[in-house]
Amino acid sequence: MTDVILTDSQGTPTGTAEIIAAHTGVGQLHKAFSIYVFRKNRSEILIQKRSRKKMLWPGIWANTCCSHPRAGESTQEAGVRRLHEELGFTCDLSEGGTFVYRSEDPQGRGVEHEHVTILIADTEEPSVRANPDEVMEWKWITVETLQKDMNVHPDSYAPWFHLGLTHILQPTHA
Repeated sequence: MTDVILTDSQGTPTGTAEIIAAHTGVGQLHKAFSIYVFRKNRSEILIQKRSRKKMLWPGIWANTCCSHPRAGESTQEAGVRRLHEELGFTCDLSEGGTFVYRSEDPQGRGVEHEHVTILIADTEEPSVRANPDEVMEWKWITVETLQKDMNVHPDSYAPWFHLGLTHILQPTHA
């Protein structure tokens, strides 16, 4: 089974845990990353609907890609790896801050308790080849339309997506 890297609230590694154990019970704080791929001067973002095979938040819209780094792997290396595994393309990623959150899956399947590093990409038209085990659907959407829909239908979007997008859109990151 896969392990995740446990952390304190500052993101300092404190050990490891099996991925299922970290996502069940009360949850264990662990390293994660969330990728936000933009195009057209950050006016559009690539989002995905999570596969129904996902343990947590299946069938919910989320940012471009998210996952966990492996031991000995930088966050950017992990981001490039997972972006290719989930959506079939790679691009340059830059760090855009961090946040910590905890949220229980609305269907009672588990919990996310993560120290998230935001990874941002500005790209043109990547050739998306979504892995159906990971991604049910994907689309480009204007940031303006996305924000309006997230306000009207907040439960259609993953909780970390709300937090990360708000962080990115702060004037210091624009």
